Amino acid sequence: MKMIENSLNKGRVSHAYLFEGGRGTGKKDVSFQMAKSLFCTNRDGAKPCSTCSNCRRIESQNHPDVHFISPEGQSIKKEQIQYLQAEFQRTGVESRKKLYIIEHVNKMTPNAANSLLKFLEEPHADTYAILLTEQLHQLLDTIVSRCQVLSFQPLTPQVLVDTLVEHSVSPSTAQLLSHLTNSLEEALQLNEDEWFGLARKLVIKLNETLVTRPEQALFFIQEQWISHFKDKEQYEKGLHLLLLLYRDLVQLQADNEQTIAFIGYREQLKKQALQTTQRKSVRRLEAVLKAKQKLSSNMNPQLLIEELVLELQEG
Repeated sequence: MKMIENSLNKGRVSHAYLFEGGRGTGKKDVSFQMAKSLFCTNRDGAKPCSTCSNCRRIESQNHPDVHFISPEGQSIKKEQIQYLQAEFQRTGVESRKKLYIIEHVNKMTPNAANSLLKFLEEPHADTYAILLTEQLHQLLDTIVSRCQVLSFQPLTPQVLVDTLVEHSVSPSTAQLLSHLTNSLEEALQLNEDEWFGLARKLVIKLNETLVTRPEQALFFIQEQWISHFKDKEQYEKGLHLLLLLYRDLVQLQADNEQTIAFIGYREQLKKQALQTTQRKSVRRLEAVLKAKQKLSSNMNPQLLIEELVLELQEG
């Protein structure tokens, strides 16, 4: 963020920052980037090199002067904050600077929150704090008032696509992932997930079976789908992918090619768009939406997908 870059460039870094915003807005990534910038031995302006020993150890959470705190179980305990206080009484192992990052700071117990408040009220020289939260309103006003608050907004789909490509994700996969989540972290996890990769292929194959051999669709479900999609969460992902595919079909039939998710499957969808009516595509889209609603009401997933396939065959 520009404000952090300016602070680093001018050497006017606040002793405590509070990064607030919804899940997937990049708070944790920026906290790591800022930590690396503070300790980097080969910094270019405000940008860390990400290759020196300090940068690499911070990335792997192994730097002796950078401490990471997250909830133990459901909450952050008073003992965790007291441990921080004890650590920060000591001189830095490798430099005068020390930094702590607390994730989900809103999950502190009341005693932990009071201990942190005392810590923030009496900061040591060259000591920095970065607090992360998705629930700003759950924090003590006195804690918020002692921090520089920075609000994080969700990444736009195009920014997420561009960022994923920078992380060596293929453009076609990045485009699909941007329709599934606005979280960079979640998108990168999905990209590395073998289960998700095969799920995407199975959704495409189900559509191709419905188009070319509709009478075989139920056999496909029995032989390939059910063995891969094993629980409700996985069925939700599968139905979401199928929904995006039929949405793409409707978009192509409306000459709106720029917004499709399955860009790697575009040519096949274009051919399909010419072979069916937009009305039928919309009906199939509605059938998948209805199936997602039924899944939310705890309908048996296997029965649900079989019913959906029969409806798609008729559509």
